[in-house]
Amino acid sequence: MKSSKKVNKLHVKKGDTVIVITGKDKGKKGRVLAAFPKEGRVIVEGVNLVKKHTRPSQANPEGGIITQEAPIHSSNVMLVDPKTGEATRVGHKILENGKKVRVAKKSGEIIDK
Repeated sequence: MKSSKKVNKLHVKKGDTVIVITGKDKGKKGRVLAAFPKEGRVIVEGVNLVKKHTRPSQANPEGGIITQEAPIHSSNVMLVDPKTGEATRVGHKILENGKKVRVAKKSGEIIDK
């Protein structure tokens, strides 16, 4: 029997502003740089910074230690309400023209433009 993996749909997209709700970076705000729906993880700007040891290469001839963002689980972040600037849950709404958009639960503001 063939096993099919279900791709989870994330409540945040690349470019969204989110706030971290748990973990060592709790309370930090940042932009989503990348989303990985298969793993259920996102990379947030300035959050979960790790040091990576790199060998000398063409791009970085000196090598050394660089600091970069590592992925965190999407359940640890919440979308920031565009109206109030607070963390909010995400709902969906279908507009008159038939387009499905994401809506902030706290203010009712449409997130997708």
